[in-house]
Amino acid sequence: MRILDRILMALEGVFIAFDAIRSNKVRAALTISGVAVGVFVVVAMGAAVHGITKSFQSDMDEFGATTFQVRRQNPGMNSCDGSDDSCPDRKNPALSMDEWRAIQRLPEVQAAMGWLFGDGNFAYRDRYLKGVNYDAQSPEWTQTDIADVSPGRSFTETEHNAAAQVVLVNDSLKSQLFGDSDPIGKEIAINGKPFTVIGVFHTKAGFLKSMDGRGPDKPRALLPMLSAYRHLDVWRRGFMAMVKPREGVSQAEAMDAVTAVLRAKRGLKPSTPNNFYLISQDRMMDVFNQLFGAIFLVGLTLSGVGLLVGGVGVVAIMMISVTERTREIGVRKALGATSGVILWQFLVEAATLTCIGAAIGLALGAAIAAVVNANTTIPASVPLSAVVTSLLAAALTGIAFGLAPAARAARLDPIEALRHE
Repeated sequence: MRILDRILMALEGVFIAFDAIRSNKVRAALTISGVAVGVFVVVAMGAAVHGITKSFQSDMDEFGATTFQVRRQNPGMNSCDGSDDSCPDRKNPALSMDEWRAIQRLPEVQAAMGWLFGDGNFAYRDRYLKGVNYDAQSPEWTQTDIADVSPGRSFTETEHNAAAQVVLVNDSLKSQLFGDSDPIGKEIAINGKPFTVIGVFHTKAGFLKSMDGRGPDKPRALLPMLSAYRHLDVWRRGFMAMVKPREGVSQAEAMDAVTAVLRAKRGLKPSTPNNFYLISQDRMMDVFNQLFGAIFLVGLTLSGVGLLVGGVGVVAIMMISVTERTREIGVRKALGATSGVILWQFLVEAATLTCIGAAIGLALGAAIAAVVNANTTIPASVPLSAVVTSLLAAALTGIAFGLAPAARAARLDPIEALRHE
C-alpha cells in the first residue's frame, strides 16, 4: 500500500507541476528552455561523437586490426609553434624508399604499402579542376583499402615500378571531368603531365575519408606511388607505410622486426631513441578519443550552463508555488500529512519541470542526429546511454534546485500555514 501511495503522490506532483507551468508561463518557459538547451547540446554532440566513433572504427577495421603505420611524426594533440622544442619530430628523417623495400622483405610482413599524399590541378580538354587531392600508393593498396574498381582496373606492379603515367579516378572526379562518358583510356593532365585513366574506384563512405577529402562526394585520384614520386611535385617527407603482419605473426612481433631493420638502416646506437614512429590502430583510436573527448568536454560545460539556468528557474517557480499553496499545505498537515510526504510531492513537481525540458532537448537532439545521418557520411545516432543520462541529469537538477523550496514547505507550521491568506 505504501508503494501505491508513493505512486499516487508522484502522479499528483506531476499534475501540480503542469498547473504551475500554466500559472507561471514565463518562469516555466525559462526553466524548460534552459534544461532543453543543456540536454540538446549533450544529445546532439553525443550523437555526433557516437556516429563519428563508429565511422572511425569502421575505417580502422578496413585496414585490419593488426595493421600499423610507419611514419616520421607522431600523431596527437601536442601543440607545435614551429620551434624545435615543441616540434622535435620535425628533425626526424623521412622514411626512404630503401627502408620501405627492406620492410617489404621482412619474413614477418605480408604487405607494406607505400603511401604519399598530394594535390594537383587536373584537366581534360576544356574542363579544369584546381587542387584535387590524390593518393599515391604502391600496388598493395588493394589489401588495405576496401574499394571496388569498375569499370577498368587497378595498376600493376610492373606499371608501378616503371612509374607509368596511369591514374584511377573516383566517381566525383569522373563526373566533373568526363560527365556521363566512359573515362577509360582517356588522357588527362595532372599539373601539366599526361596521365591515362585506367579505372574508376569506389570507396565506401567513412569519417577519415570525409575529413581528408577521400569521401565519395569529393574528387579524388589514385596513382602509382613511384609515378607521383618521379613525375609530380609530391611532398616526399610525408612518405609513410601501412604494414600488414603475415598470418600467424602477431603485431608486436612484426613491429619489433620493423623497428630492428629501421634502427639498423639508420645506424642508431642502442642508447639512441627511435627517430620514427610505429602507430598501431589502438594508438590511432587513443588520439581520436583524446580529440573528441576534449570537444565533448566543452559540450558538457555548455550543457551545465543550460542546466544551471533551468535550476534557477526551478527555484523561482517552486518558491512561488510554496507561497501560493501555504494554506493548502497547512490543511494537509492538519489532516495527517507528514513533512516527508510534503517534501516528496514538491520534489516530484520540481523534477517534472526539468524532465519536460529534457524531453524537448532529447527530441531536438534526435532530430538533428537524423538530419546529420541523412545528409553526411557520419552515422549519427542517439545512444541509449545519452537518453538515460540526460533524463537522469535533468531529474537530479530539478531535485537539487527544488530541495530548498521543498524543505521550506515541509517545515511549515500547520497552524501558521492555516492562517495564511
